[in-house]
Amino acid sequence: MDELIGAVSNVGFPMAVTAFLLVRIEGRLGQLNDSIQKLTQVIAARGAV
Repeated sequence: MDELIGAVSNVGFPMAVTAFLLVRIEGRLGQLNDSIQKLTQVIAARGAV
């Protein structure tokens, strides 16, 4: 039982940090994707060389 509690305390913190970072990065990746799509449309409208 003590080993299980130790494993959760050792692994739980990195998992929490990872989940937090993934949630934050998800929104920024969505914005980046939108920007790339808009850029692609602008380049296509101008007639890429």
